[in-house]
Amino acid sequence: MAKSPNTIHRSRFLTRVPRILAMLFILFLTMFWFDMFGGEESIWVQIGGFLIHSIPSFILIAILIISRKHELVWAIAFMLAGLAYIVMCAINWVPRQMILWRSLTISWPALLTGILFRLSWRKKR
Repeated sequence: MAKSPNTIHRSRFLTRVPRILAMLFILFLTMFWFDMFGGEESIWVQIGGFLIHSIPSFILIAILIISRKHELVWAIAFMLAGLAYIVMCAINWVPRQMILWRSLTISWPALLTGILFRLSWRKKR
């Protein structure tokens, strides 16, 4: 039996949108790389901060490249990234108002992307 055009459209949506959101999220994270430059610290401290801020992006890019066709791996990675950021904010004793704001700006896009990857994986099964 042939699939209806509506089913094909939903399938493409669930395949493409999470990947686009993943790339946009990684680009968003790369903006934080440049927070370290322009301060009064030495160049070596600035380069060290630059490298530390680039670690999450490099991890997500590596996962993106290694598990190109495995949506479940992406789903787990992005959901863990979002949850890890919430835990990091809580551990570093960020004020409660800031935890909410930071989780809305950084964690929720990662969690949403992970959920969409999970839906895409489930749709293909």
